Amino acid sequence: MKLSPAETELLTALAGGYHLKTHRTLDGTKVSRLHAADGAVVREIPAKVVQRLARRGLLVDNMKFPAATYLLTEEGARLASTLTREGNSPLTTRIPEEE
Repeated sequence: MKLSPAETELLTALAGGYHLKTHRTLDGTKVSRLHAADGAVVREIPAKVVQRLARRGLLVDNMKFPAATYLLTEEGARLASTLTREGNSPLTTRIPEEE
């Protein structure tokens, strides 16, 4: 699977313990932000990057208002672990595959 540099960077950040949240304002605007483990905002992530990874089945969100949290799927976690030497953080959150 060919990933863009932005997609690769996001997957490895999530595998390393960062959190991705999409915040929705009252007027319906969505803004995706990458958060450090302490909750500090690291940077905004373009919506197209998040959408592409979700469409590929690498991310899934919990669909909460006003902020949806994106989690790595099992496939996303497997792929992310191949992209970094550090491996998954014990704080990494991901969705288990259905059996």
